[in-house]
Amino acid sequence: MNAGSHAGGTILITGASSGIGAALALAYARPGATLALGGRDRERLAAVSAACRQRGATVATALVDVTDAAATAGWIAEADDRLPLDLVVANAGISAGTGDGGESEAQARRIFAVNLDGVLNTIHPAVARMRPRRRGQIAIMSSLAGFRGFPGAPAYCGSKAAVRVLGEALRGELARDRIGVSVICPGYVESPMTAVNRFPMPLLMPADRAARIIRRGLDRNRARIAFPWPVYALVRLLAGLPVAWTDPILRRLPAKGR
Repeated sequence: MNAGSHAGGTILITGASSGIGAALALAYARPGATLALGGRDRERLAAVSAACRQRGATVATALVDVTDAAATAGWIAEADDRLPLDLVVANAGISAGTGDGGESEAQARRIFAVNLDGVLNTIHPAVARMRPRRRGQIAIMSSLAGFRGFPGAPAYCGSKAAVRVLGEALRGELARDRIGVSVICPGYVESPMTAVNRFPMPLLMPADRAARIIRRGLDRNRARIAFPWPVYALVRLLAGLPVAWTDPILRRLPAKGR
């Protein structure tokens, strides 16, 4: 199976117990599909798994913390041993900001541990399995917040910028092995992560709609899947303008809480 085609394929998703991860699992669930779903919430993961099975998919779940490199690698190896993985979605992530008295070192390190180290712990074992087969696809969950640092969420923006650039570089590096790499950059999507926000979220999108957009992009092996386009255009503009112009504006934006 070539990168970008996953009808009846084997798909592994981290952070599959809620939000975009759960919606993606449901988007791929169909007869002939095999899903390996990882998450940290047993009850929510079981509910997602049951819903995917109702749609005809074969599902295996694992309680896994992506910051545990050995456990994550073991889970990926086990899933790949059952059936070779066609698509691995490094989706697990957390978010917090400065809205409750600033960002502590512990908070910043925790965000990077999940959002950056968790991605590395996922993609490297997967690529090691895919490379000898010369096929497969990696999807990395970044964010539109990864295009410009926002004072209200420094570590979150930094972690998402890191994985965005990582994925864009890996796409070129892994092309020789016929492994596709796509970077996903959503705006605001309904999830437990955004439910705690105490400020307006422009063009907030239901998770199932976001999953459909992501799946279409992955089916086409797109390098970058960024949406919704008006917010994408705005953050690209902000990133391109002089910092002296944008800093006074961004400092007035509401900060994300913990």
